Amino acid sequence: MGHPQGQARKTHMDAFGASLLLGFSVLLGLNQALVKLVNDGLAPVFQSGLRSACAVLPVFLYALYTRKKLSLTDGTLPWGLLNGLLFALEFCLLFLALDYTTVARVSLFFYIMPVWVAIGAHFLIAEEALNRHKALGLGLALVGISLAFSGDLGAATPGAWIGDLLALLGGVFWAAITLVTRCTPLSTTSPEMNLLYQLAVSAPLLLVAAPFFGDLVREPTLLISVVFAFQVIVVVCIGFITWFWILSIYPVSNMASFGLLTPIFGVFFGWLMFDDPLTTTFAVAVLLVGSGIVLVNKPVRNLPSQQQENQREHQRAKQHG
Repeated sequence: MGHPQGQARKTHMDAFGASLLLGFSVLLGLNQALVKLVNDGLAPVFQSGLRSACAVLPVFLYALYTRKKLSLTDGTLPWGLLNGLLFALEFCLLFLALDYTTVARVSLFFYIMPVWVAIGAHFLIAEEALNRHKALGLGLALVGISLAFSGDLGAATPGAWIGDLLALLGGVFWAAITLVTRCTPLSTTSPEMNLLYQLAVSAPLLLVAAPFFGDLVREPTLLISVVFAFQVIVVVCIGFITWFWILSIYPVSNMASFGLLTPIFGVFFGWLMFDDPLTTTFAVAVLLVGSGIVLVNKPVRNLPSQQQENQREHQRAKQHG
């Protein structure tokens, strides 16, 4: 993957970006189930902080090996610290949520994030204002998600609403990270530097906070250790570097809409690993979500690009001159 400065921004999602985002959605859907599994061996906040701490070195070494730009003096430091704080809050809330409620319910509330991103982008990024296609697409996708969760969500504990609320707030912080990355000097730094900010800041914050949430270690096993290692290498190091690279190239509201697929994958892996029920409405929900994504990512045709319009204006000026 190239450096952001060497890549031209795209006006809509193409097949390559879509395939990467689809894979990332599958990975995140699986991750919810993996976090819940590891919660049996490591306390949620401690697990989150330890995961960030373990991922710092691999990401740093990868950035050095690939000669990616790493700088603390390019004007990104305050924004990187902010993103690190938001990252710590996001994952603290997400990991705690999975201690209170099911994977399905967490997926519903946490991955509503693309709606917050699209709304925020509408006000903060002029070229990504909501149009009829995007609004309709987001609406269809949300209806699909609601339909997917309209049946039995499994045995929910009396305190499930706490997990629901934590997951919802976690999604808000994730959306904030996405918008900060796009609307500040962080948009000019490498994806690896952006991720290092988040990991290096969140790790000490979460590890210091962890003892306030009870015992750090529960009942660790070899399987839990392997799953934890998978999270560090695949989910954090590979997955989030890919996410930030895509974020530097494609329209934020378009790419974020793919996150609407993740709850569907989360339901699937919850069923596979924890026997969460799959309702008969699942296929219809997938169809609605897929249709919504097609609309959100539909390029506007028969409209000249800004560059083409500038060229035509220049030609007209010469003719009249």
